[in-house]
Amino acid sequence: MGRKPSKDEIKPGADLRGANLMGTNLIRADLRGANLIEADLIEANLTGAYLVGAYLRNADLYGAKLYKANLYEANLVRADLRYADLRRANLVGADLIGADLREANLVGVDLGGADLREADLRRADFYGADLREADLRRANLGEADLSGADLRGTNLIGTNLRRANLREADLREADFYGADLTRISYNNKTKYDEGSSLDIYIKQNK
Repeated sequence: MGRKPSKDEIKPGADLRGANLMGTNLIRADLRGANLIEADLIEANLTGAYLVGAYLRNADLYGAKLYKANLYEANLVRADLRYADLRRANLVGADLIGADLREANLVGVDLGGADLREADLRRADFYGADLREADLRRANLGEADLSGADLRGTNLIGTNLRRANLREADLREADFYGADLTRISYNNKTKYDEGSSLDIYIKQNK
C-alpha cells in the first residue's frame, strides 16, 4: 500500500503516484494536472473535484464518488471505476482506453469525444449521457442502459451491445459496423439512420 499524503500535498500538479487515498475526503479538491497514476482512491469522495488533465492511469477508483467532477481530458487508461458515481461529471476528451466501468453510474455524464476503446462498460448506467463523437470501438456495453443518451457520430465498430437499452437514444450517424446488437431494447423514440446496421437489424428482427 502506498503512502498517505498530507493535506498540503493535495494541490494542482501534485505528484501522488501510487498514493494511498482510500476513502479520503477530496470534495472540490483542485488536482488539475496531478500525477495520480496507480493511486488508491477506493471509495474516495471526489465530488466536484477539479481533475482537468490529471493522470489517473491504472488508478483504483472502485466505488469512488465523482459526482460533478471535472475530468476534462484526464488520462484514465485502464483505471478501475467499477461502481463509481460519475453522475454529471465532465469527461470530455478523456482517455478511458481499457478502463473498467462495470456497474458505474454515468447518468448525465458528458463523454463527448472521449476515447473508450476496449473499455468494460457492462451494466453501466448512461441514462441521458452525452457520448457524441466518442470512440467506443470494441468496448463492452453488454446490458448497459443507454436510454435517452446522445450517441450521434459515435464509433461503435465491433462493440458489444448485447441486451443494451437503447430506448429514446439518439444514434444518428453512429457507426455500428461489426457490432453485436443481439437482443437490444429500443422503442419508437430511438433515433437512427435509415439503411444503417441498426436499421437493418431492427427490420430483420421485427
